[in-house]
This record gives sequence, structure tokens and C-alpha cells, in this order.
Amino acid sequence: MAVDIKNLNQNQLADLIAKAQARQNELSKERVGKVREKIQAILKAERMTIDDVFPSRGAKSKRTGVTVAAKFRDPANPENTWSGRGKRPRWFNDALKAGKKEKDLLI
Repeated sequence: MAVDIKNLNQNQLADLIAKAQARQNELSKERVGKVREKIQAILKAERMTIDDVFPSRGAKSKRTGVTVAAKFRDPANPENTWSGRGKRPRWFNDALKAGKKEKDLLI
């Protein structure tokens, strides 16, 4: 089925593209369905579940709240520290502008 796209106006071309994308989505869904059926057949034959094969499915690691040891200390106020990650603190930038070097601020 060959379509001469040179003779199509803008509306016809947009309609053709929309139909082609819809068909592509249908084919993709059919393919996924077939693969699922194959996997389920294999699991059933082996008397297993998807959780037996992939036990950590759905479990995501949470790294929020992980503390990192301080790497730099403010010479003017020793309570101010910085791990070296993220945006530089104001005291760190001020110390660099005052002539200090990064290695001078290391803990």
C-alpha cells in the first residue's frame, strides 16, 4: 500500500500521521501482550511467580537523608562545616575571596 504523500495537503498529511502513530501504538501493545503471555506460560510451567524470579521488584532504594562527613571547616566559626557537596556555603566563598585556599579549609 503505497501512499503518494506529495499530493496530500497539510490536513490529510496530519491525519495520515495520526493514523500511523495510532497503528504503531496498537502493534506495540499487541507485542507487549504476546510477550506477557509467553512469560506467564513459562512461569506457570516452572510453577513460579514473578516475585520468585524478581524478588526486589518495586522496591527502590532510598538514599535521602544520608549524611556525609564534613570535609571543610570555617576558620572563623568552627561550627560551620561543609561536606564539599552541593552549593558552596557563603562562609566558604567569603574565605576564598579573603585569600584562603581550599586546602587551607580542609578538616
